[in-house]
Amino acid sequence: MGLVNDKRRSRQNSTEAGVVVATFTEYQQATDYVEKLIAKEFPAGSIAIVGNNLRTVERVRGRLDYGVVAMRGAMFGAWLGLMLGILFVPQALSSSESLLTSILVGIGVGMLINMTRFALARKKRGFISVSQVIAKDYEVQVPSDLVAQAKEIAATS
Repeated sequence: MGLVNDKRRSRQNSTEAGVVVATFTEYQQATDYVEKLIAKEFPAGSIAIVGNNLRTVERVRGRLDYGVVAMRGAMFGAWLGLMLGILFVPQALSSSESLLTSILVGIGVGMLINMTRFALARKKRGFISVSQVIAKDYEVQVPSDLVAQAKEIAATS
């Protein structure tokens, strides 16, 4: 899974206006290659990493129900209540009761808002997920007048 040497890939991309100097199967390999170029004083602003054959991967992170929604609202509300209590109640720092009251009100408001938003959501799903865009391969492109310099640096590294 290293550098893919394919003469067909060394074409001018009309959208990026760059020439492909290297193609990799992993994004980290492409960034390592760019790091080598930059370390040798190659102009960083002229380098592009272009992903091809994109696909979206959605990873399910956990279950979502009213209990989880309420707990997240309570945590956010507690922090919000603490911050607002410190900022707007001058005696909050000297009186633990007023600070505690601010936190409790924040917890209640946070839970209420989160649970209302969840109940009114049109596309209610029973899980939490994270989406990621992944490419099949990654091309490192540079302007045509810098191709020789990029290949020379890559050959010496």
